[in-house]
Amino acid sequence: PRSVVGRQLVRKQSVHFPLNRLTQHSKKMSPKLSFCSCSSTCKMFLLITTLIFFFSGVSSDLVISDTDLSIIVDQSSSFTLRLTEPLPESVNISIAVTHAGVVSIDPTTIEAPPNSVGPWPVNVTAKEGGHVIVYAVISPNITQDDQAFTRVTAQHSQTIALISFIIGWVYFFAWSISFYPQIYDNFVRKSVVGLNFDFLALNIVGFTMYGIFNIGLYWVPEVEREYFIRHPRGLNPVQLNDIVFAVHAAFATLITISQCFCFERGNQRVSTTAWSILAAFALIFITCLGLALFDYILWLDFLYDCSYIKLTITLIKYIPQAFMNYQRKSTVGWSIGNVFLDFTGGLLSMGQMLMNAYNYNDWVSIFGDPTKFGLGLFSVVFDILFIFQHYILYRNPYQLIPGDMYAHAPDSVVGDDDCSVPEGYQENELPDDPVTPAPDMQSVDT
Repeated sequence: PRSVVGRQLVRKQSVHFPLNRLTQHSKKMSPKLSFCSCSSTCKMFLLITTLIFFFSGVSSDLVISDTDLSIIVDQSSSFTLRLTEPLPESVNISIAVTHAGVVSIDPTTIEAPPNSVGPWPVNVTAKEGGHVIVYAVISPNITQDDQAFTRVTAQHSQTIALISFIIGWVYFFAWSISFYPQIYDNFVRKSVVGLNFDFLALNIVGFTMYGIFNIGLYWVPEVEREYFIRHPRGLNPVQLNDIVFAVHAAFATLITISQCFCFERGNQRVSTTAWSILAAFALIFITCLGLALFDYILWLDFLYDCSYIKLTITLIKYIPQAFMNYQRKSTVGWSIGNVFLDFTGGLLSMGQMLMNAYNYNDWVSIFGDPTKFGLGLFSVVFDILFIFQHYILYRNPYQLIPGDMYAHAPDSVVGDDDCSVPEGYQENELPDDPVTPAPDMQSVDT
């Protein structure tokens, strides 16, 4: 290959260049002196110089066959190490692990003879569940070994891992379709009365921040390079399904928001408190964006700031809806189907985290860094509150209004500004037995 030929040319140049210079220098000192007539000391000096320049031209990397291994506890697997180019001297390869006790390595030291490229097999035996990195270090340090590592996952059961994988896709679909019961209810009722607008405003901003984080870390090469510089042996935490979920969630939320402009909404609007919170988030976003544009912070840190906004919104976005249900003493307008699907997704998500914590002996991911588990638990607690409101506290969605009843009641029209004539009646015509509303009657959603 061209790259190999190029390296050979570099080696030849690095050898011949010093020889020519030394020969020219020797000729200047004595016209009768030639390369062949040098003393033994001069020849030894030339040989050492040649070897030094020869070694300096060698370019070889230590590479590994598998960058990821999954092993059942008490079972073994293996990988191989090799050099991309032979080395003219013997080297020692030491193999180490980040967390002792999770796996055992055999052998832990390999002596690579001169002019050998391998491969050299290494056996890995899982002793308990966990995540470790097995890496190799070569000495003397005359070649690159920063890519010679493998991520080892030791698990108790392959069955648990399969169940966890299935659960992951189930809660992914549960969360993905949880937006549509609300959209359907709004369409059937031709009304969004009972759906809190603060919740929608916070939701669209949250999913937008989540989408920016996922797309930036997954598709922008510069950001991905920054991540791997900070975590040289890590994996990109964003997968394609994360991007699909974020974009889909933002799209579904936009559909729901558009219904607020098309259907009956009464006097509902985004509150001043919500606008103030959104303004604070906008200020943080613009400030961090400016710092990234002028290279005061990395783009990776800007994306992390976006994710922190999303996490904060997840903590507070359900509060306006729960308080509105309390004020109205009704859950009409807030889809219980959405609540059940969100509850299912959150419960399965926490279940998956607990299963993985047992299978990989990784309880620190829950108790040591409780952010993800805590957010899932927080959402489930609010879902339980909504279910309690819907089926126990406010299970009668209508208020009894004193007055006469008539057989064919027109659809109620919610809103003080709507003066349309009910269907089936002419202008200036009233029903035979109109209902007289109570003095302090609130708008009733049918």
